[in-house]
Amino acid sequence: MYFPFVLFLKRKVEELIRRKVAKEAAEKEFQNFIKLLGSAKSMPSHDKPSKSSWQDDEKIWSRIESLEAYAIDACISDKQRETAGIILKEMGLAKTSSSAVNLLIDIGYFPVHVNLDLLKLRIPTDHLEKITSAAQSLLSDSSDPDEINRKNLTNLKVYAIDVDEADELDDALSATKLQDGRINIWIHVADATRYVQPGSIVDREAMRRGTSVFLPTATYSMFPENLAMGAMSLRQGEVCNAVTVSVVLHDDGSIAECSVFNSVIKPTYMLTYESASELLNLNLEEEVELRILSEAANLRLNWRRQQGAVETATLEARIKVSNPEDPEPSINLYVENQADPAMRLVSEMMILCGEAIATFGSRNNIPLPYRGQPQSDINLSEFSHLPEGPVRSFALVKIMRAAEIDFRKPARHGVLGIPGYVQFTSPIRRYLDLLAHYQIKAFLRGEPPPFTSGNLEGLASGVNEKVRAVRKLSNSSLRYWILEYLRKQPKERRYRALVLKFLKDRIAALLLVEVGFQATAWVSVGSQIGDEVVVKVEQSHPRDDIIYVKEVARG
Repeated sequence: MYFPFVLFLKRKVEELIRRKVAKEAAEKEFQNFIKLLGSAKSMPSHDKPSKSSWQDDEKIWSRIESLEAYAIDACISDKQRETAGIILKEMGLAKTSSSAVNLLIDIGYFPVHVNLDLLKLRIPTDHLEKITSAAQSLLSDSSDPDEINRKNLTNLKVYAIDVDEADELDDALSATKLQDGRINIWIHVADATRYVQPGSIVDREAMRRGTSVFLPTATYSMFPENLAMGAMSLRQGEVCNAVTVSVVLHDDGSIAECSVFNSVIKPTYMLTYESASELLNLNLEEEVELRILSEAANLRLNWRRQQGAVETATLEARIKVSNPEDPEPSINLYVENQADPAMRLVSEMMILCGEAIATFGSRNNIPLPYRGQPQSDINLSEFSHLPEGPVRSFALVKIMRAAEIDFRKPARHGVLGIPGYVQFTSPIRRYLDLLAHYQIKAFLRGEPPPFTSGNLEGLASGVNEKVRAVRKLSNSSLRYWILEYLRKQPKERRYRALVLKFLKDRIAALLLVEVGFQATAWVSVGSQIGDEVVVKVEQSHPRDDIIYVKEVARG
């Protein structure tokens, strides 16, 4: 009669033993994982396990995933958060995201200069195989729906001017003088719609991304590389399809005539801003077209100023990191002066193109993303006491209102000093520019535009959200690498700095001239806005986003 009870007890004991054994095995396995982490930490950087090797064992990979999610504040469950916390505790580390980041760096899973924002914002870096395959199919299709309507402009000298590492070349310039002395300018824009159509799989992927991503360490294109950096781009010495905006200027720099048409061009030169500036300085007779473009840019700038344009040219840093996976990567820093003749030339031509497209769209009732920007009743005379250039630009930018978009008709862009503006020159890099191309190209074919103003507004809302995320990523990445650049400089190095603004007492916002970077420091009594002071960088911690700058005596 006691047999069932004895059997029950026996089974209970066996279950307890199994649980104990399983618990001890799990604890032993976990401790082996902790030892594995410790071993990886102690290895020289070149001997550490590869990132992919952590995925070989399912349990190990699950724990590494928990640590990674904890590091970027992206845990999807309490269990994942708890697992990461236990690992950090066993490793003798604080339960913080920075501890998780440092541990993943120490074991070689993250590179020393891992871009956390790239992970946090979930910015796509690769194109799926089905997207690249679809792009390749587009390349193999030789048909061109606009072939019979393309003007042959291969006789024109064509200048493409961009940064030296540019991969996506989507605009170029030509110019000549008419018999009456007026200037005729052609802005040639890569014809992305030659390959991609609204609603296609490649178009939907471009819309999902919203924009190409340009970081100091890499470029992540809106389109697959075989399109973006190949067939779509304007390539030196090759016959390329384009959408050309032709503008004739009045003598005062205002638009006298403008037209838009499909074209075929053959880019003559691919120039960096530096080489274009050198050509302008040489004033060569055989490059008369470049001189005409420069003359047109000056006319346009003066005309826009007369219309109330606000000058915002300043110094900006650009950084290229060639080997970001290395613990000590090579960092190349360039400071761009936006008032440089070549940069001024290109920016004026891009603004001119935007005004011409807005004029063309308004004249033909085409829904487009028309950009406007109220001036906030800026009285420029109130800033005349500030030195021209970065100091005055900094003060003006701080009081400007945000740009607005109307999808039905142009709105005055007061800051640019023009009656209307549509971004059109970067259809390979920006999806809103591509939308403008879809609309314009349909009109040129005699077809109704594919999108109503309401359609455009809905699409732009989602795209602009992506663009804001990418802008945040780009800004944080640039700042990180500037701080890393400053960290690596000799401690005795001195920097010239312009006083931009006083924040509190003698604490000033400064622009480090040789770096194109803003920082804050306590400056001596008597310093005024616009003065130049000399500073040194006492500390720079890129991972913690900390920099300490101190004014020093000249000499």
